[in-house]
Amino acid sequence: MGTMHPIPSSASPVPQAASPAAASLPVIAFIGGGNMSSALIGGLLASGTAPSALRVVEPFAAQRERLQQRFPGLTVLEAASSALTAAQAVVWAVKPQQFAQAAAECRPHLSDALQVSIMAGVRCAAIARQTGAQRLVRTMPNTPALIGQGITGLFASTQATVADRALADALLAPAGSRVWVEREEQLDAVTAVSGSGPAYVFYLAEAMSRAGEELGLSAAQARELALATLAGAAALAQGSSESLATLRANVTSKGGTTAAALAVFDAAQMQSTIVQALHAADRRAKELGDALDAS
Repeated sequence: MGTMHPIPSSASPVPQAASPAAASLPVIAFIGGGNMSSALIGGLLASGTAPSALRVVEPFAAQRERLQQRFPGLTVLEAASSALTAAQAVVWAVKPQQFAQAAAECRPHLSDALQVSIMAGVRCAAIARQTGAQRLVRTMPNTPALIGQGITGLFASTQATVADRALADALLAPAGSRVWVEREEQLDAVTAVSGSGPAYVFYLAEAMSRAGEELGLSAAQARELALATLAGAAALAQGSSESLATLRANVTSKGGTTAAALAVFDAAQMQSTIVQALHAADRRAKELGDALDAS
């Protein structure tokens, strides 16, 4: 599991609470049993949470069967029922367009539970409107969460307590590291940087692999070299106190091969292009949130 990362400098510090042990978590209901829910459930069970403490509402029969086969003893429901009443936290993991209907079906069976959302773009105001709840934590994980190596941005409503924050943190711990932000709109930046970020890495890996093949390596060799380089460089940076610019400079000898490659990047204004791309992702996240608010 990941460790708690500090809040980015763009956000003021928010009090952090220690996460409770997974084994002591209360009853948790997952609305939607897809990949991200499965990753969280698997992590919680591996950490000692009893299957009896978890409930999943999953309308699709094939996915219900997969969940029951993978997690024996897990309560998997076709539809919302009184089995949800005991839940002290509800994790919303449906597609944003399905949320209103799912909330209408579940709301009669929910007590005063903490609402935790892993839905993209559905803002706290919409969650409160559809569920009637005020204690909310909205999150933005990314796909490496499926192997426990993701990073999740979290935002808590003002009504959420320190205990609520700790519970949400423990719920997302199986997904990897967590970063709490102070303002909800900062989740759009989280979406641009880390939510969409794996695609940027895969894009770079594709380019590196293609070049390797063009330079005479086999497809397997080029892929292995590209992916191991990206993973190793990230691990080196995480373990270093030096700035990213310094780490880059440390690899770049004047007149050397790295300098030749970086000169091409600079001529193409690669850094500026990447920054512009992330701004575009941030704008699109805001547009999607606005569209969901209007629906």
